[in-house]
Amino acid sequence: MAREALALAAFDHVVSHAPGFRVRAGQREMAALIAHTLSGVSLGDGSVSGEAGLPERGIAVVQAGTGVGKSAAYVSTVIPLALAQQKRVIISTATVALQEQLIAKDLPALAAALPEPFTYSLAKGRGRYVCRLKLDQLSGGDAASADLFESDDASETADASASGIAAHTVASAAASARAAERWGERAKVYAKWTGQLDGGAWDGDRDRLDEPPEGELWSPVAAERHSCTARHCPSYNSCSYYQARAKLAQSQVIVVNHDLLLSTLGLHALPAPEDCYLVFDEAHHLGAVAQGQFSESMDLMRSQWLDRLPRAVDEVAGALQHTPGVDVALLAREMKGAQGELARLAMARIGALPAWAVLTGRAPRSTPARGGFDAAGAPVVERFEGGALPPEWMESISLLHSRASALLKVMEALATQLKANARDNPGDAARCARLYSRLGVLAPRLQHAQATAELWLQDPAAGQPPLAKWLEAGIQHGLVTLTAHACPLQPGSLLRHQLWSKVRAAVVTSASLVTCGGFDHFLHESGLAFDDAVVAREVQSPFDHARQGRLVVVQTQADPKDVEGYSREMLDALMVDLASVQRGALVLFTSKALMRRAQELLERGLHRDLRDKVLAQGEASRTQLLRQHAERVEAGGASILFGLQSFGEGLDLPGELCEWVFITKLPFASPSDPVGQARADWLKAQGRDPFSELVVPATGARLLQWTGRALRSETDEAVVVCYDARLLRQSYGRRMLKGLPPYKLQRRVGGVLSDVSA
Repeated sequence: MAREALALAAFDHVVSHAPGFRVRAGQREMAALIAHTLSGVSLGDGSVSGEAGLPERGIAVVQAGTGVGKSAAYVSTVIPLALAQQKRVIISTATVALQEQLIAKDLPALAAALPEPFTYSLAKGRGRYVCRLKLDQLSGGDAASADLFESDDASETADASASGIAAHTVASAAASARAAERWGERAKVYAKWTGQLDGGAWDGDRDRLDEPPEGELWSPVAAERHSCTARHCPSYNSCSYYQARAKLAQSQVIVVNHDLLLSTLGLHALPAPEDCYLVFDEAHHLGAVAQGQFSESMDLMRSQWLDRLPRAVDEVAGALQHTPGVDVALLAREMKGAQGELARLAMARIGALPAWAVLTGRAPRSTPARGGFDAAGAPVVERFEGGALPPEWMESISLLHSRASALLKVMEALATQLKANARDNPGDAARCARLYSRLGVLAPRLQHAQATAELWLQDPAAGQPPLAKWLEAGIQHGLVTLTAHACPLQPGSLLRHQLWSKVRAAVVTSASLVTCGGFDHFLHESGLAFDDAVVAREVQSPFDHARQGRLVVVQTQADPKDVEGYSREMLDALMVDLASVQRGALVLFTSKALMRRAQELLERGLHRDLRDKVLAQGEASRTQLLRQHAERVEAGGASILFGLQSFGEGLDLPGELCEWVFITKLPFASPSDPVGQARADWLKAQGRDPFSELVVPATGARLLQWTGRALRSETDEAVVVCYDARLLRQSYGRRMLKGLPPYKLQRRVGGVLSDVSA
């Protein structure tokens, strides 16, 4: 077809004209599949010009092995297709690193090489931009304004005092003084930002500040949807977010992340999925991101915002000469009472803290052993099996839900009137915008509480899996935290209904879509199983893995199920292996505790000579650690990175920067994950095997990512050492091996290496 030929011709043109591009068989195979799958799809209203009988939808699912050059394959085919039809392209990724690569490298190279120019930009959520109205309101240090933006932490002792705990009266006054001092310090920072905005030294993007601010400093001035009157705001013309939106409106290619794309479906913040070409890179994250986006949670411990809510509503209603028609103060008190009762029931169920700790929000100096509550801050999770809540909880949940729903109706009515006033009376827009922001800082908490309670009240439909429902308690900065959670169990179903039902043309790609030898797990998790529009293909890496790399599986005497015995033996072997590292190495751990044990060994006499060679995740920012690592290796020394799951994906350490990858244990997900446990329970109830169906494929995907850190170019040579012999010994381990590249496979027993046939 004409469009297919156009897309492939564009790819060939880019390869021959862009500096640094070269012909790769796998890359052209991927480009040809994309061109064939998408070239006939009609977008928008479904009308077709010039070619009859075109397919309604097309989705190319491509696993592109490391080194294929997948981003060049999709940008050089999809963008020309879109330009030819005057359509737009959204490229969605999971990591900032890939977004930066696309914006700084791939898209500029393509724009320079294609005959037809195009514009591109990076989309960020509202919360990454400053709200000028809030910034002006708070930069003067106005305590009255700051009060409504204050967090609960500063005032929790006031609640205790009001509850009759006399000992907290002095603490309450001290807390108020500290809060005033803190807001004075923040006001100075806000005033500095205001000056930078006015002077043009800053564009309002949080990521462009010299020192990235902490959340508690940024949150009060963030441009959140709930506190924004958009074009009715007096600061609209100078709004950083809407200036960025205007740039997006002029861009033919928009780079986003999966979270932003899913969170804005139906909000018109991005082009409609049915009217543009979509590319999902790092698509193996889609299922987890979808579950996160469609989950809900509410804080059961902090409730002081409900004391401020009636005052805010009264202020806005009075300014509008509007009577709510309900007793807002009573509704807020009853909601706070229901929340407090749920907190009491929750802590009684967890059995971790005395009643006074629930009342005051303060952690005890020493926590009781029962319940397993960790004073160091590790959370305690209490799951409701089958999503069934205790019957005696239902009254409080129902009360909380009904009161939150009633309060939301009041706030929505006021918000609607404020927008109408601002529209009809431009001279009053500034006052309306400020009043709107008073409601907006409280609305999200109210919505989360209402939505979580609604999910907690839900019973599953016949034949459908229940929701995962659980409590999580912990200690942060000496304060007790307690949250209620609800999460759907099937990400594929969410994506099928919320996303894929709207998508007409898409590329879905990653280096790790095939697990245990097939696409089945990914297609089910992403909602693409049984979709007739899907064409799936695996494009092989150009690397000669058997020549360039080895996968060595170490046989330990202790079984990994013997956690203590295995950890001790594995770490001893690791220390011996690290002594032979001459340049760059990466060690991947499955838990912080295991990594800490390795660090402690380095402090001891036998291994202290290795300590100065190790850079551990958490000691500095990821960017700083990678820079130090590169400097050490380039200087001719040895450098060893210690990291967890986030270091097992996305790190690009070519050549000498990573000649060894040490995998301390097969990367199974935490058995305490409440969503994973709920899914496993439901599958068991259906007579299915969750370990084989979910756990093994998911672990195989992570293992593929981890081993993928070893070879990053066709000239690299590296060794992957896995200390978990279950990879060879168990049938599920051999299933995982089927999804890995064809490294030369070896077994090591007692220091003796032997080859293993595939």
